[in-house]
Formats: sequence, structure tokens, C-alpha cells
Amino acid sequence: MTDQAVDTGGSQLPGIEQRPAAAPAPTVSQFLGRTRELKELRADIERAGLDTLSGRKAPRARVLLIAGRPGSGRTALAEELVRQVADRYRDGVLRARLTEPDGTPVPTERTARELLAALEVATPPGAAEDDLTEALREALADRRMLLLLDDAAAAEQVDALLPGTPDCLVVAVSEGPLTGIADVRPCTLGGLDTKSALELLGRLTGAVRITVDPRAAEGLVEECAGQPLALVLAGSWLAARPQAAVADLAKQLRTEGDEGPPSARLFRLSYAGLPATAQRILRLLSLAPAGLVDPHTASALAGCSVSAAHTTLDDFAALGLVRLLESPLPQYEVPGSLLPLLRALAESRERPAELQLARARMLERTVRLLQSCRAITETDSTEAREKLLGMPRTLRFPNPRAAADWLRVRQPALLAAARSAVADGELDTLARRLMSQLVRAMVAHFGTQASAPELYGIHRLVLDVAERRNLPREQAAALLNLADLDTRTGRTAEALARYRAALDAGREANDPYATGRAMESVGGAHQELGDYDRAADWYGRALAQRLARDERVDAARLYGRIATAHTYAGRYGEALRNWRSAVAGHRKNGDVAAQARALSELARVQEYAGRPEESLRTCQEAVEWARRADDVRLQAALQLRLADTLEHLGDPAAARLHRGAAERMLGEELLESDSGAEQGPNACEIRSASSKD
Repeated sequence: MTDQAVDTGGSQLPGIEQRPAAAPAPTVSQFLGRTRELKELRADIERAGLDTLSGRKAPRARVLLIAGRPGSGRTALAEELVRQVADRYRDGVLRARLTEPDGTPVPTERTARELLAALEVATPPGAAEDDLTEALREALADRRMLLLLDDAAAAEQVDALLPGTPDCLVVAVSEGPLTGIADVRPCTLGGLDTKSALELLGRLTGAVRITVDPRAAEGLVEECAGQPLALVLAGSWLAARPQAAVADLAKQLRTEGDEGPPSARLFRLSYAGLPATAQRILRLLSLAPAGLVDPHTASALAGCSVSAAHTTLDDFAALGLVRLLESPLPQYEVPGSLLPLLRALAESRERPAELQLARARMLERTVRLLQSCRAITETDSTEAREKLLGMPRTLRFPNPRAAADWLRVRQPALLAAARSAVADGELDTLARRLMSQLVRAMVAHFGTQASAPELYGIHRLVLDVAERRNLPREQAAALLNLADLDTRTGRTAEALARYRAALDAGREANDPYATGRAMESVGGAHQELGDYDRAADWYGRALAQRLARDERVDAARLYGRIATAHTYAGRYGEALRNWRSAVAGHRKNGDVAAQARALSELARVQEYAGRPEESLRTCQEAVEWARRADDVRLQAALQLRLADTLEHLGDPAAARLHRGAAERMLGEELLESDSGAEQGPNACEIRSASSKD
């Protein structure tokens, strides 16, 4: 038996992380054995490769492969190797898991984006896989880093992420060989050596139970084939039964026969010893997104209280059936090697309708938690406060920070829930609500810009289902959302194409909101691209629809957008006509604040058109409406504009009076800020357009 090892702490990869190489380890390593494998792996880091032997410099990072079946301790060995050599890599360690717990390969695009986020390298949402992997290689080109890529399903996943510099090292973990990657250094794992396996059992059961019957203990190790997961399950089973002898467990395993690997036999033994209620909860954990479970998830799946679910999860962790993750909130992970066993049990013991109901309860609980998570940020909303008070206490967050922490910790599971909600190609009401509430919660806590990559993925999921199922209304909504994200991140050309596609889908669905919104957004994209004629034309089409539907508020706003496009194009006559229509529309709607802003813009264009006397009168009218709207900032800006106009007309004394009024409103510092914002027509018009968007 080879000299191999296991980390009894169950070290797992929670996702992507980065830490300085020189940082001390937070705990003393509990790693056992595998001395020979570690020695060979460390030697392989320095060993000459094929390129070096031929006199050429290595073109990219060296790849060390740790291969073994799930449960063999392959990730623990990789983590121990990383711990031992991390100080050689000054820029730190990056980690990524390349396969979901259910066996689904993680898209390279998502992995590359998460690695870039760990490096604090901004990437536009929606960027193609090739662009992201190239950006990753560029980011690593001048760094000396160690990448740990766990649970690789294929060589292509690893190859796409390889740094193009020999100063980096890649440690890959996989079940089999990574054929196709040049000069990869493999290390294949079997079981633990007997000494390490016995020590592992002793740590779990107490050394006395091993030393009093060493022959039985060695027999148990042999029945477990030295596999770390099997040994953990065996040790946990014995720890839960202080009166049971090691020989009893070894005998039970022998009577089980050779059906399946040792870990499967030990799992069945542990499962059989659970109460019926706990068995059911364990089976239903197979439905947890990405294998990540918290007490709320288990509670919803089983239909029990949150406290009872929490206690049961702790019991499962003590038996080695789930892992308690290092997290500020209680969170557990179902080992990937046990998920197929749980699924098989769930499918054989639960009716399909019951599984569907459990999944619906879980998603409904997730939706309500997301609603609560968002509502806690709306402290000024009476409706939000009433909604919160109407929720059970277990669904409420004590403050916005606690809600944000929950959202951050649970984000991988929430995104996995979104993916699983549409995995069957459907977009039912519950899936729609989940997507909507997830988007709103992330925007409320993290902002649109920071959440853009995740939001892009969610809208992309909806679009894929809508296209497959020919749902034009949902397709239009997803395209509009994706285009908005493109616009915010400077991808205007891509946004324009999506807005046009959304217009087509909206027309197919006979959805007036989507078509009107798409037409206006097409105009906005053309304006951003500097095509003011097309911008004004598309705004005009949107205006015609709003007028036909008697949507007066939107019509008044669109008059302002048309006027802005004409102003950019230097067509001041058309701009003045449309600003007057905007003012009239806001007046009829009773929107005093919007009327004041429109008058302010009208005065600005009059000044550009060489009509200072008209601009002066309009500006004075705008001041009065801004006062009625209690908009102090706009009043101050208008006072400054009045001062500028009066100076142009040769009345410096009156100009000083208006500047003094602005100073009294906002003070010296804000006055300087507003003066800078007022420089030049383009700056003013851009601010005006954005305020109306």
C-alpha cells in the first residue's frame, strides 16, 4: 500500500479565493501521511521539462496533476501541497472548482470571470469565453501565482485557464488523466497507508479503541481500502456509538459484501442507523442547489422548523454525511461522492410529486428570504416595513448588514438555485419570482455595477429558456435587461443589437410596454453612438406610441429626450419646440419638479441659440418652479446661470446678487462643484438626459 494521506479537517474548496503567499496558516495542519507523494510532487515543480531539455524556455505554467476517485483525499493532498509551497509564490494562491457537486462541468467563462474578480480585474459582463481567458492570461503574465483547479472534468477546462508564464504553477485535481496537456506531471492516489489510516480512525474514535484491538482496527482499514472518506464515515459511526467495538463494524462491513465502494457501504450503514425523519431529511438534501445547505434550506425541504433542521445538520456533520464549511453563517456541503447515493435513495423512496413539492418549498423559502433581504434596505418605505412585519421572525434580518452578509455567503447557492430552477427548460411562476427577487436583492445591496456579471448570467438563463420555449414576452424582457447591462458597461453597439431584438420580440408578443421601452432605448443607444438624427427619429416613434396610449408622463419625458438629441445636433429650433412641449406636458401632469427641470433646459438652449433675453426670462420662471418643488440644488444652479447671462448682458451688479444667492443656498464648496458641472453645453445636456432616463 502506498504512503499516502488525508486532511482530517475535510479541507474543501469553497469557490475562488486569494491570499498573500506569506500569510501564516490559520491553523496547524491536520494532514496525515502521503509523504512520498508530497516529496515527488515538490520535486516535479523544479524538474526539467521537455522544453528545458531542448534548450527552450517553458512557454507557460507547469501543471501538476493529482488524480484519484472522489473520496480518495485528492483535494486534501492538493491543499497540503499548496500549503507547503505557497511561500514560493509572492502574489498568492487562486482556487477554483471546475465541476459542480452534481457532476456538471462549470463553464470556463464563469471560472475565468471569478478568477479575474479574485484578482480585482474588471471585465465587462457578457464578455466571450475567449476574451475572458485571454484577460486572465494577461493578468497573470507579470505575476507569480499558484492556481489550484479542483475537480477538473476534462483537460480542456484546465488548458483554457493555464497562465502563459513559467513563473506560475497549476495544481489540478481530477479523477483521471488530463490527456492533451503537454508535460503534465501526474500523481495517482490509492488508499492510505495503514499507519496513517489507523491514526485517522483514532482521531475520530479515540486512540484507546484502536490500541485495545489493533488487529480489528487493521481489518477495518482493509475493509475501507484505506479510502479517506470511508475511514471518516467509519470513525464517525464508531464515535456515535461508544459501546460498539471496532471489530463489530468490520464484521458488519464484511457481511455487506462487495456491493459498491467502501464509502457507499459505510454510507448505507450510517443511513440505516438514522431515525426515519432524519433519513428523509438526508434524502431530500440531494435537491439542495450545488450541494450547499443551510438550516433554512433543510427546513424548507423537509417541512420542519429551522432549529430542528439546524440540529439535524449538525448530527449529519458529526457522522461525516455533510461537511460544516468555514463560514460566518452556518452552511454545510454534501460531499460530491455521496450525492449520487442520496439521489438514488430519494428517487426510490419518495414519490415524484413529493420531490416536486419539496423543491417548490425550498424555492418558495428562498424567494421569501430574498424579499426580506431586499425589504430591510427600504427603511423609508412604509409598505416594505409592513411586509417585513408580516413575515415570520425566522425570515427577518435584524439589519441591512446582516442581510448583505447572508446574501454574500449564500450567493453561490442562490445562483445555483436560479440555474436549477430553469434546468428543465421551463420558466414557471416560481422560477420567475426567484429570478426577479434575486436580481432586486443583489442590486439593493451591492449595486448594479458590482453585480453586473451575476445579473448578466441570470438574465441570460431567462433568455435561453424563453428562446427554447418561444416565449416572446419573456424574451423581450431578458433582452432589455441584458442590453441595459451592456449600456452601463460601455458596450453600446452590443446593447443596440439587443434593443432591436427586444423590439422584435415585444412586437411578436404584442407587448406595448416592451415595444415602447425598446424603441426609446434604441434611440438612447444611437444618441450614445453620436447618431443624433436616428436618436431623434426613434424617440419620435416611442413618443407616437405613448401619445396613442395617452401615457402623458412618458410622453412629456420623451419630448425632453427628443429635444436633447436635437441640441446635440445643433438644431436649436427643433430643440426649443420640443422643450416647450415637455414643459407643457409636465405642467398638465402636475409634476412641478419635472417642469422646473424642463424650463431650466429650455433656458439653456435659448442661450445656445443666441437669445439671452429669452433665456433670462425662462430662467427666472424656472427658479420659481424649482422653489415650489423645494429643489434647492436646482435653484442654486439656476441662480448661477442667471448670473452668467446677466454678465453677458452687461449687468455685473445683478450677476453678483445671483451668485450670492447661490452661495447662501449651497455654500462655497458645493458652489464650486456646481460651477464645474455647468461648463459647456455637452456636460449640461448629458446630465439633463441622464436625469430623465
